Amino acid sequence: MRFRTQIANASTFAKLTASLSSLGKTCWMRLEEGFIRFTIIPDQGTQVWAQLPVDAIFEESTYILESNTGYINLEVSVDVLHRALRSAVAAKLSHIRLTKKGNLPLLALTIRTTSWSNAPNALGLPPDTSTTTTTTTTTPTTATNPPTPTTQPAPRPPRTRNAVEGLHQPRCRDPDVHIMLPSLLQLKSISERYTKLATESKTMAAGATTSTSTSASGPKLEISANMHGSLKLAIVGDAFSISTVWSDLLNPSLDHTGLDQEAVERLPSERMRGVAADDEKGWAKVRVDGKDWSKVLSVGRLNPRVIASFIHETALVLYVFLPGSWNDEESCLTYYINSYSI
Repeated sequence: MRFRTQIANASTFAKLTASLSSLGKTCWMRLEEGFIRFTIIPDQGTQVWAQLPVDAIFEESTYILESNTGYINLEVSVDVLHRALRSAVAAKLSHIRLTKKGNLPLLALTIRTTSWSNAPNALGLPPDTSTTTTTTTTTPTTATNPPTPTTQPAPRPPRTRNAVEGLHQPRCRDPDVHIMLPSLLQLKSISERYTKLATESKTMAAGATTSTSTSASGPKLEISANMHGSLKLAIVGDAFSISTVWSDLLNPSLDHTGLDQEAVERLPSERMRGVAADDEKGWAKVRVDGKDWSKVLSVGRLNPRVIASFIHETALVLYVFLPGSWNDEESCLTYYINSYSI
């Protein structure tokens, strides 16, 4: 079993791990010949299934993967990996590889940066007379800017085939509504204000003795949309009801390849498109946990272009496409959020 490659896009890789770390401590990382897959399945909350082509974050010409099965499954500490990648964003060169320390397999990140030299400098600082010993061998470089190698391990063992064969992406029926979300920064800001208002209201009503359990359950936000470009975010409490509505949003067309006209007309979204914009029957609604929803919206740091698919009273599925991706369909993060009942 062998894996080694040069990181081509450390910034995107770091933003990806930052978004994943907000939803779970560990994730499954599956290395294949053409793709890298990341999966987070928490005990409760949003599931994430990401698929990226190798050249989205790695240098394809240096990508080495050797395994009897053709793939390698790793359980990765997302937070540790993200902290290591933050150091690689401004690095001159960085590699990631599968290695071992004793019997413990490690996913190691080696970062090469430029360091101070003994050459004259504009700050007029005295020559550096300290001695540094390293066991890492590097190729010869010029005396003015020698690379400084730093290895940061992310200790997690490769997983067996039996440990991951039961992981399957959720299967959902065709969506009732699909819509492009508005500015995620604005949506996140309003959502957090609504969540805070609902939390404070419940705490005051219930009293300090039950504030812990109230906080644990978390306020629920109602999100709804129709096929006429409208999205509604609402919070309903015992003493208040507040909502914000966006209009003129895009309802993107779905891929109808392989479907005849009659089959297309039977799709739930096409039936909803035929309902008048002011008719409540044309709206699909879900209820999500406010705090979990805020974490999901942090994906805006990766790309603000997000398509939401509503399955009425069942689930909300978000599709996040990498900016400037080589193939939008191949570079996609999928978020599955279950709807809460009243």
